[in-house]
Amino acid sequence: MKTIRLTVAQALVKFLDNQYVSVDGQEIKFVKGIFGIFGHGNVLGLGQALEQNAGDLEIHQGRNEQGMAHAAIGFAKQSLRQQIYACTSSIGPGAANMVTAAATATANHIPLLLLPGDTYATRQPDPVLQQVEQPHDLSISTNDAFKPVCKYWDRVTRPEQLMTACINAMRVLTDPADTGAVTIALPQDVQGEAYDYPDYFFTKRVHRIERQIATEESLQDAVELISAAKKPLLICGGGLKYAQAGDILSQFSEKFAIPFAETQAGKGTLVSEHPYNVGGIGETGCLAANTLAKEADLIIGVGTRYTDFTTSSKWIFQNPDVKYVNINVSRFDAFKLDGVQVVADAKQALTALGDKLNTTGYRGGWADEIQSVQNEYIKERQRLYAVEFNEKEFVPEIDDHLPREQVFKEFQALTDSVLTQTRALGMVNDLIPENSVIVGASGSLPGDLQRIWKTRSPNSYHVEYGYSCMGYEVNASLGVKLANPEKEVFTLVGDGAFMMLHSELVTSIQERQKINVIVFDNMTNGCINNLQMEHGMDSFYTEFRFRDQRSDRLDGGFVPMDFAKIGEGYGCKTYRVTTVEQLKAALDDAVKQDCSTVIDVKVLPKTMVHKYFSFWRVGVAQVSESDRINEITKVINEKVSQSRQY
Repeated sequence: MKTIRLTVAQALVKFLDNQYVSVDGQEIKFVKGIFGIFGHGNVLGLGQALEQNAGDLEIHQGRNEQGMAHAAIGFAKQSLRQQIYACTSSIGPGAANMVTAAATATANHIPLLLLPGDTYATRQPDPVLQQVEQPHDLSISTNDAFKPVCKYWDRVTRPEQLMTACINAMRVLTDPADTGAVTIALPQDVQGEAYDYPDYFFTKRVHRIERQIATEESLQDAVELISAAKKPLLICGGGLKYAQAGDILSQFSEKFAIPFAETQAGKGTLVSEHPYNVGGIGETGCLAANTLAKEADLIIGVGTRYTDFTTSSKWIFQNPDVKYVNINVSRFDAFKLDGVQVVADAKQALTALGDKLNTTGYRGGWADEIQSVQNEYIKERQRLYAVEFNEKEFVPEIDDHLPREQVFKEFQALTDSVLTQTRALGMVNDLIPENSVIVGASGSLPGDLQRIWKTRSPNSYHVEYGYSCMGYEVNASLGVKLANPEKEVFTLVGDGAFMMLHSELVTSIQERQKINVIVFDNMTNGCINNLQMEHGMDSFYTEFRFRDQRSDRLDGGFVPMDFAKIGEGYGCKTYRVTTVEQLKAALDDAVKQDCSTVIDVKVLPKTMVHKYFSFWRVGVAQVSESDRINEITKVINEKVSQSRQY
């Protein structure tokens, strides 16, 4: 047996550089590169290995460990899970910063490889710098925090363990049904230890991402349910997009006259103007899809996890006889809502199901209702895109008990802006290049986007909503740009999420990978402010206000921010927008730039989109001194009683 003497870190780099996937016969290099922030726990191990010979791996310098890991997630998601970046950090706070990103990846079924440094396997210098000592268990380190949020976790305490750790990591990362975050913790002394590795460990490996085939029995069960349905509704989840099944979805819906609604992950599989696309569904769903959802007697969920936002906490499907067909490569997800389980690849299953249905002559029974709800939806979107502020008669979309006249005057005095959020969003939708990719994740914007954003090209809608992680937006946009360097990438982010984390905006400047960041600034965590007030509370610590010395609460004046100046300090081309004309000029100019841009758009509070016929179960006080809260709690309890229980 021929061997190669390498350190653990050198062997790891050599292994990663030789991993490929094969999708429908196309071979793709799986690990494109590594994002790294180097400290004492990895710089002389993995850092030395990368300096010595990184092979064809691209190396990027991150600014914040969570931020760079979000960039890696954005890259993998936009690459339809066919290519990844690994991420390395030092021990302690560097590793801990990546835990949030690991959870984001796992919740969204996105492959993410994390390579944090770890404490010494020998324990000789313990407690090493940044080590958290647990007297009851000296084997625990910060990296154990990754276990609950990873699909695979390992710690390499001996050089020879690297081989099985790497093989298992690839098993999980390339498995469509079970992918997510993978952590291989690397004690800093072990990283530098030498070992005679067998040469076959470094041979080129091609991991076939194969399309799981549905069983005949499950297909027949599905055909029987569909054949008996008068008003079936298909839900397009992220699994359809990752399976690259857009063409099959189009053919299936048209052939059998079955409308399809979209989840956040599934939106953009087909363009919004498809004749059977009725838009986003659920708590952040649109007028068309949610209207049909109430009547549907069969839900065909394809590649969806059936989150509470998709199902409105299992409430929105109100037909008492509604049944479910669940097509999913994950057996776990296929079992949800007690439906017929078709455990298979979305593209393969829809194709096979279509072949069987074709022999029955089946057509859905919605008749003109699909076109009717689409027409109403288009009118509603046009109305929202045209909403302008009128000082005397203006009523915001979210018309709760906030003293809006006072708030609007205060906001205008600080910003000189009367722009509404929906008008600004509509302008962005209409004016950016058709093949641009938009990125979002948290706050009110994902709701607005799922409800009224018009996708004009496939795979141009990139919203992380499995974990709805504040701070994902800007950082993931760098990963999206790395995946699609030929496209303009626009980050749509609220002021709260921008302040939470935007570290890799600097990396985009450093790498000359241009992204366009549009900050919607309403001086509020508006989504949560809406939530608390809708459920009977007053505005409580969700607006960005100074502390008032009289009340000793954060209910003084608004805290103004100049996000354009922040971007300017980083080296971005920036714009401050308070009018329709300024927004148009900024968008026109931004696409002409070679460097990253920041467009600071001041938008009036409460001018986002309201919900359509949906319900979302949140924890509410079952007893309160507030009559408003007590009344709303009664309503919540009634809605819960109408919901499916499991």
